[in-house]
Amino acid sequence: MAVEKHTDEAAPLPTTKKQKTMVEQAPDSEWPAAWLMPEGDCENQKAKNMREPNVPVTVEELKDIGICYWKLDASAYEYPAMSVPWDPKDAVDPKLAQIRDDRGYSYADIITVHPEKLPAYDDKVKAFFEEHIHDAEEIRYILGGSGFFDVRNKKDEWVRIHIKAGDLMTLPEGIYHRFTVDEEDCIHAMRLFVGQPVWTPFNRPCEEHESRKKYVEEFLLDEKKTEE
Repeated sequence: MAVEKHTDEAAPLPTTKKQKTMVEQAPDSEWPAAWLMPEGDCENQKAKNMREPNVPVTVEELKDIGICYWKLDASAYEYPAMSVPWDPKDAVDPKLAQIRDDRGYSYADIITVHPEKLPAYDDKVKAFFEEHIHDAEEIRYILGGSGFFDVRNKKDEWVRIHIKAGDLMTLPEGIYHRFTVDEEDCIHAMRLFVGQPVWTPFNRPCEEHESRKKYVEEFLLDEKKTEE
């Protein structure tokens, strides 16, 4: 009769593949300045448009509405003024390449918003400032110049974010937002996308749009329940 052998040795743990290292978002101290805009119409979209006194918006508040942000060194690498498209596989900045791979960005283009670079400049800048959503994440890497992204917070107030060279920021699918150059009238930016690019804006109101419903469910439902 065979005797069962017992051992106190622990069974070996199953081997697993090495986990991929993701590029962490920038520390709070590196995020761009953000503040609440005055209520009512915006007479000069290129001005800072701060409240009196200024009401800063914290990084925690930006993250809470789905904003992501990384700080890169745009000045260390050369990029074309215009390239539509631009292959993101050509990125030589290792940090940009890692973010590209982490988030699956397979398409990119590079544009310069400037009176001498963009045909119908005034009309385009005006169109960018219409409040809208997209049915995909919006990704912008600022290579030079500066401008403003305005996003709606949980109280439906405008938050103005001042973006400059080296800022890589993403806006979640379905968030109400708009964009403008600042008073320098120049911004050099890379746009990234997962899969085939679709830049279609859906102007407000679009509460019944599936992307807006998705955003509300993920980021705003708790706020709406509190109000009720």
